[in-house]
Parts: sequence; structure tokens; C-alpha cells
Amino acid sequence: MRSVGLEEELLLADAETGEPLAVSSTVLAAADRAGAVDGGTGAEEGHAFESELQEEQLEFATKPVTQMGELMEEVVRWRAEAARHAATAGAVVAALGTSPLAVRPSRSPGHRYEWVSRQFGMTAQEQLTGGCHVHVSVASDEEGVAVLDRIRPWLAVLTALSANSPFWQGEDTRYASYRSRVWNRLPAAGPVDVFGSADRYHAEVRAMVESGVLRDRGMIWFDARLSATYPTVEIRAADVCLDASSSVLLAALVRGLVETAAGEWRAGRPPSRVSTGLLRLASWQAGRSGLDGPLLHPDTFRSTEPEGAVDALYRHVGQALADCGDEEFARAGIARLLEDGNGARVQRSILRAEGDLAAVVRQCARRTVDDGLRGAP
Repeated sequence: MRSVGLEEELLLADAETGEPLAVSSTVLAAADRAGAVDGGTGAEEGHAFESELQEEQLEFATKPVTQMGELMEEVVRWRAEAARHAATAGAVVAALGTSPLAVRPSRSPGHRYEWVSRQFGMTAQEQLTGGCHVHVSVASDEEGVAVLDRIRPWLAVLTALSANSPFWQGEDTRYASYRSRVWNRLPAAGPVDVFGSADRYHAEVRAMVESGVLRDRGMIWFDARLSATYPTVEIRAADVCLDASSSVLLAALVRGLVETAAGEWRAGRPPSRVSTGLLRLASWQAGRSGLDGPLLHPDTFRSTEPEGAVDALYRHVGQALADCGDEEFARAGIARLLEDGNGARVQRSILRAEGDLAAVVRQCARRTVDDGLRGAP
């Protein structure tokens, strides 16, 4: 069974005002001290946390696992640890794709982040976004690229399911995933063409780095890519999910996509040749609508209700879900999201009830750590 792991980017915010706090260095230092005292927690540096571009963010990565129940335990554990260490800096963590309140982000220290800020200017300065990246193991680069070529039409549906960033600089953007729009301002981000082989993939990446626009392979920000570090494909199209159970649902669906695509490749079935232009339209529509408006159907690329696009995804990966024992968990999770809504719908609901964006952050911070076991596999 293929292993799967998650990376989640969390917002650090004031517990009362909801305003983002530039305290990631302080939080990481607290995690370092705790890891030294506890003798480590399994990660190489004693914890699973890393800095991000902005000091108002904290990232963690789970270990690779094969069972969704194990992954749930990992996500719940590291969200709780993040909250514990953030509290030492007077902050909470919130699984939000963007900050609901206005913010002028503070760049994290380091030569690489300095280079990013200098190269990309205002685009980098404004880049305070939280994503969820799903890693799924592959046997080789050739299999990995075959997977990338075949999952292209389905990635926009993942954006819609995970959409959790309706607010930007204190305003309702009228998007469900505004993070996806901000993120796609960067070069090398978003949907890509069919590569056809690992050699062509690596040649494209090499040419992009050698152009000088990008500093290294880590800046290949495709919606889905070969990991530069692990023997995995890394799917990057999703917002960070408000609930841990939604993150694990996302991981189950992504593993299903990878297994289905690998099977199609082994059977000699060619990838869809849908244009990158249409994929960009599907990505935009998913970011605009989330689960509350029309999406482009992954087969026809014509407008459809969100239930239609999501059902197409579920049917497409159904056999892979069943083979991994994830079928019932995925069915229940999808039904819950369609009925209760994703993070974007929850955030707007809180604002309507409370009339206060600070309350959105406070309630979402509690839900980030307290609601993690709902819908667990």
C-alpha cells in the first residue's frame, strides 16, 4: 500500500484580536527546547516544525504512513503541539488559508527567503497563505511523471473541497479559495502540460532553474510535482483544511488519484490531453466557487454543480479507495463537506453570526485543535 504524508501551513495569531503575529522564530525555539528535553519525538530535529516565508506562519510535516487512522493521529498530534508551542509566544495556531484580518507580513530570516523577497517583490511580500501538501509514494520517477500527467484534470476539485480562504486584508474576496489566486501569482505555480516521460519532466525543470528566474528546484511550484526530497509525488493544489478530518479525507482522495493514475499507466491508457488553458479556468472556478457554486466537470470541462464534479472524482478513484480500505471514510467525509461546507463556508457563517473577523480567527483556532477527531477513520 502506498504511503502518504501531509505538510500543513498554519497561521500564528493573537488569541484575542485574531491579528497575525510574527512569532514563528520564537515558536520554533520553544519546539527545539521541548524536543531536547523530551529526547526527541521521532523527527530528525526532535520535532516536525519548520519556518515558512513569513514569520506569521508555522509548517509541520507528518511522517509517512499507510493507514488513514495513523495519519489522523499524526495531524491531530502536530496541530496540538503547534498550539502548545505557540502559546509560549502568546499566540494561537489556526488552520486558515489566508488571514481574515489585515496584515503586513514579516519575512522570515534566511538567505533563501531574502532572495525570494528580492526576486519576486510585492508578490512575495504579500504571500501569507496556508496550503496543504499531500505526498504519496511512487516506485520511480517514471511512474511519478505518469501519475502527474494523469491527475491533471482532477486537481481543481481538490481545491474546491479544501477551499478555506474567503477573506483577504479584512475584506470578503467573493472567492472560496483566495489563497489559490494569491499563490498563482508566482512563476512556476499552477497547472502544467503533459510531460510524457521523466526525462522530459527533468529537462523542463532544469531549463526553468537555468533560466535564472527561479533559484532552485524547490521553486518548481506546480500544482503537482515530483518531490525534490522524497520518492513521492507532491500534490499542492489544496488550501490547508480547517478540520483535521478534512485533511485526512484529502489525503485519502489524493492517494486514490495516484493509485488510479498508476494503474492507467501500467495498462497503457494515455493521459487526457486537456489543455493547460482549460485547467487554469477550472482552477480559477474552483477557487471562486469552492463547494457553493458551479465547477468545471473534470471530464467535460463544462459548468456543473459542485456535487457533480465531486461525485465524478469519487467514482474515478472508487476502486482505489476500496482497495485501501478508505471507501466508507471518503464517502462519509465527502457527504459531510457537501452538507456542512468547507472552511470557507464555515468562516463566512461565523462572521454572519458574530459580525467580527476576530471571532472567525478565535473560533477557527479552537476548531483547528479541538475538532480534529470528528469523522476520524
